[in-house]
Amino acid sequence: MISCLRRRFRGIMAVMALCSLTGVEARAEVDVNAVRGSLLLAEEPAGAVTLAAAKAKLTPAPQPILVAGRIGGRGTEPFGRNEATFSMLEIPTDDHAKKPGHKPDDCPFCKKRNANSPIAAVTFVGADGKVIPLDAQKLLGLTEGQDVVVRGTGFFDPKLGIPVIQITGDGLFLRKP
Repeated sequence: MISCLRRRFRGIMAVMALCSLTGVEARAEVDVNAVRGSLLLAEEPAGAVTLAAAKAKLTPAPQPILVAGRIGGRGTEPFGRNEATFSMLEIPTDDHAKKPGHKPDDCPFCKKRNANSPIAAVTFVGADGKVIPLDAQKLLGLTEGQDVVVRGTGFFDPKLGIPVIQITGDGLFLRKP
């Protein structure tokens, strides 16, 4: 029995090693159009709150949330690779940040304002509860700097070292520029 388990374990490890060497990942096929249709909202839901308001409202226990934010990262790529995830920052409310080509990572005013503002980590999962294995950019047509509204469940744990709101999204509205 034990030798059989060892052989199976070695076989599984060999397949995993071969996949990692060849860049092949084991993935279930995803119907992109069906997933996109189930996530994208035709109309903006009323009542979206800012990230700061969401942080103040949320607890460590997941609860329903509707939040507006701007896709972006603080000096990092906001999109997860091969997964339907992205990070959001607070939408600036001042006029200088609305100018075309404005880059908050290069702006001293934005850097100062955003230093302590929360970040939201957004994840979209499939019916199996696993992260959808497609880039959010391709799946949902997203770009960095785009304003969106995310509907889902979220939580915030103040014991974490950085202020990150965790959101599992079940709906997404893309705001027009």
